[in-house]
Amino acid sequence: EVQLQASGGGLVQAGGSLALSCVVSGYTFDDDAVGWFRQAPGKDLEKVSCISTDDGSTYYEDSVKGRFTMSSDNDQKTVYLRMNNLKPEDTAVYYCAIHRISGMCGYSADYYDQYDYKSRGTQVTVSS
Repeated sequence: EVQLQASGGGLVQAGGSLALSCVVSGYTFDDDAVGWFRQAPGKDLEKVSCISTDDGSTYYEDSVKGRFTMSSDNDQKTVYLRMNNLKPEDTAVYYCAIHRISGMCGYSADYYDQYDYKSRGTQVTVSS
């Protein structure tokens, strides 16, 4: 059984940092897209970042560019999202998800339902 465990959320003041992890079990990365998504109360699901596990290329949503960094450790089956200079508008529940086609990194959160495996969320709250 494939499982994704997202963790690392918490409460932080604006300007602070958090590091999210997504640990994958029961699956070996190949040519995958691994994305971080978030959903704030009353708002649509948003794709934050994505990494292609075959070549390590990354995608970032405009509002997080320069502040968030995504990386993967294929041997450890873990992807990370380092979030710096957090803002109150980053407050949301964050999810990681795997799509078995790396090219899906270029597609929006509209395709979230097509992702093959998804984690439960981890709450990130940024106070002003």
